[in-house]
Amino acid sequence: MASIGQIIFASMIVLIVIISGLIIFILAIAFSASQGAVESSSPSTVGNLEEDVVLDCRFLSNSGNVQLSDVSITWLKDAGVVYEFKNKAAQLQGQNTQFKNRAQMFSDAISTGNASLLLRNVQMEDDGVYRCTVNAPKVSGTTSVKLRVAAFTAPTFTRRADGSLFAEARRWFPEPEVSWLSQSGQLLNSSTHFFNNTAGIIRVTSVLEGPVTEDDTYTCLIQNGLVKAVSEATVSATRVAEKTYFIFNAASTKVPSIQLLFTLILILSGIQTSLSSG
Repeated sequence: MASIGQIIFASMIVLIVIISGLIIFILAIAFSASQGAVESSSPSTVGNLEEDVVLDCRFLSNSGNVQLSDVSITWLKDAGVVYEFKNKAAQLQGQNTQFKNRAQMFSDAISTGNASLLLRNVQMEDDGVYRCTVNAPKVSGTTSVKLRVAAFTAPTFTRRADGSLFAEARRWFPEPEVSWLSQSGQLLNSSTHFFNNTAGIIRVTSVLEGPVTEDDTYTCLIQNGLVKAVSEATVSATRVAEKTYFIFNAASTKVPSIQLLFTLILILSGIQTSLSSG
């Protein structure tokens, strides 16, 4: 069993560590507030193959709007330059050829803190982590954006002569799962087929076994690990009205600093309790 002196000593060590952590945390907040911040509202983003995507990066300066001549912004991926802005102009001499004529910044909005990158005609090899580094008056920092590339399209619906409902989505990747729901949310019987083209992109066809009922709405779900398409098809005597919205699995994996601090305190408290009981 630990002596009283050992318990007191261990408790003091734990207390010193906790207080030091709090001081460092407070100083970090104060320093960040005085220096501004570089951050992304979408640290994980899904891009649609062969379409354009915006990688969000913004910098906050306590001095308000800044002069373009005072701002330096560099976007990097795998140690290669995606885009660089300096001295009020793009500096593309060292740009990775993969991004030639495809990367662009919103130069008119940079003075307001917008350092976002527009990436045109997204390709599979664009998948990865991008780092946005900003140096400006009272602002210096880097934030990361993880881009995941997928292919996804909304399905079109056709009511067939046998009363079934046919759905076709021309471009998906990775391979999705397909399910149908009734208006009340009940899982319905269906059959689905996938057709790969030479590039590995998948055409999806699915048939909801009939007969479907007029004026009812059926939901077709097409989803993989990155994207879910929720399509509502309302059947009438003359047509099928359709509506689709997409849900992206791009949640940030960042843990707030305050949460990390409380976790650390809980861990240290547990250590203290173990020492005391020992």
